[in-house]
Amino acid sequence: MAQLIDGKRLSNQVLQDVACEVERLRSEHNVVPTLAVVLVGEDPASQVYVRNKVKRAKEAGMGSILHRLDAGTTQGELNRLIDRLNHDSQVHGILVQLPLPSHLDEDEVIAAINPAKDVDGFHPLNVGALAAGQASLVPCTPQGCMIMLHRVMPELRGKHAVVVGRSNIVGKPMAALLLQADCTVTMAHSRTQEIESLCRNADIVIAAAGRPGLVGADWIKPGATVIDVGINAVEVEGTRKLVGDVAFDAVSRTAGAITPVPGGVGPMTIACLLLNTTRAARQQLASLAPPRPSVSCP
Repeated sequence: MAQLIDGKRLSNQVLQDVACEVERLRSEHNVVPTLAVVLVGEDPASQVYVRNKVKRAKEAGMGSILHRLDAGTTQGELNRLIDRLNHDSQVHGILVQLPLPSHLDEDEVIAAINPAKDVDGFHPLNVGALAAGQASLVPCTPQGCMIMLHRVMPELRGKHAVVVGRSNIVGKPMAALLLQADCTVTMAHSRTQEIESLCRNADIVIAAAGRPGLVGADWIKPGATVIDVGINAVEVEGTRKLVGDVAFDAVSRTAGAITPVPGGVGPMTIACLLLNTTRAARQQLASLAPPRPSVSCP
């Protein structure tokens, strides 16, 4: 049986590091890293996600501000709120919970967030910096996946990784991070031919297609590491349950290591959101530091 990569345990370790950094910022600079979360509408899943994010932030000693807006909020109203948060020096991270109601332009909202406070890592400037291998705020889910990978595969250089899914939120940034770790990366998607064969040759398979049970045991090379990003609600014998993109029971008999759903990537995503908020606070402090005196040459 495959080694289980316990996202709950790893996320608690990350959150302990976050709490330590929060205390350092408080004691050294009298700054409490603060996350502002904007929730538009009444989407039930979004409300659960936001509640968990706010709860975890408080547990880590961070500040959190929740802005609840009704579903009829206009683009202008939302943009003005984001502008106020951009200019609020007490707010270090801004998260607008997606998806938004259909009349709102998500791309416009993401672009309106100050890149230095974009703790989701979705702003075009952060996306471009990641693609160029430069320092940036990195999307939380891929960042969490990398932490999990490093725990079971300390040496990633030269490994062949297949990313199933090409979304801007997971697939593309995941590929960029794996490339930075010197992996050989193949991106697969709904139009990929012989996708099963590609995955069978991989040392690492990242499943992020949003299709329950897509990846079966015959897709996986014996001993490969499988990271299941999918979270799908399905009916099983009249009961609603969450499953991943990987057929867990079958694949766990072939893989060397695997993440469960739930309890795998999900907790890591929230932990990395708070990690990004402390990093954003630290970077904003550095940008406010007075310049060093210039030294003139004789």
